Amino acid sequence: MIRLGFAKGHGTENDFVVLRDRHNVAPLTPDLVRRICDRHAGIGADGVIRAVKAEHISEWDGDPDLWFMDYWNADGTIAEMCGNGLRVFVRYLMEEDLVPRNEVYIATRAGRRVVVETPAGDLKAEMGPARVGGPTHLEVNRRPLAGVAVDVGNPHVVALLPPDIDLEALDLRNAPCFDAGVFPNGANAEFVRSDGDARISMRVYERGVGETRSCGTGVVAAAAVARHFGDGARQCTVNVPGGRLFVEFNDDMTYLTGPAVIVARGELTLPGNRQ
Repeated sequence: MIRLGFAKGHGTENDFVVLRDRHNVAPLTPDLVRRICDRHAGIGADGVIRAVKAEHISEWDGDPDLWFMDYWNADGTIAEMCGNGLRVFVRYLMEEDLVPRNEVYIATRAGRRVVVETPAGDLKAEMGPARVGGPTHLEVNRRPLAGVAVDVGNPHVVALLPPDIDLEALDLRNAPCFDAGVFPNGANAEFVRSDGDARISMRVYERGVGETRSCGTGVVAAAAVARHFGDGARQCTVNVPGGRLFVEFNDDMTYLTGPAVIVARGELTLPGNRQ
């Protein structure tokens, strides 16, 4: 039997299981992640985050004493970055008294990130640059859509929906089709409606997960495209099915602000050997 202590949290209903493994004695495997994220036989989540000290991560060459966010998608694949997951990860570290409750530095596969707690109790995360690329295309249920490639430490394609497409009615049960030449490893897809006055609404299909209630890096990507093709506003309010997030632009840096809450702690028991 496999027994693991865990915490469960979410950021605008994008939910994660957090496991503490300071000394890197229990590395994740694709099979274990899939079992944990199974909403019927496991805990259920959009992804798993392992808290491990950065000194144990071979590809990390920065401060070895930072906590490293080892993030995995629900299908057992590794992701470079997750904005909602980053805030939930920091909330967990704060509540466990593993980091100070002010400015927190985190190691991720997309580089070092800084997270601070706002006076309102939300967490504001440094997300790095959002690089808006060239035009591309995608297809949803055989309907072609124009898209824009965006790099937020992980790949995105953002579709600004034409007026004849109802965002809420969009069928996202099946994975969108991408240009494999632009996205050889797939991408997260954001579908965006402009609500005017630096406000947008968005739905997202996450690579390796499916449609989720929110996606932090996707929110940043969508806001960057709306800003690029809009009035260049330095702030953007983004409504997602799971709530509301705020994106700020400051020179080449982006910041994502929103809630992050730990809702449960416990012990997970899984049968069988880890593969």
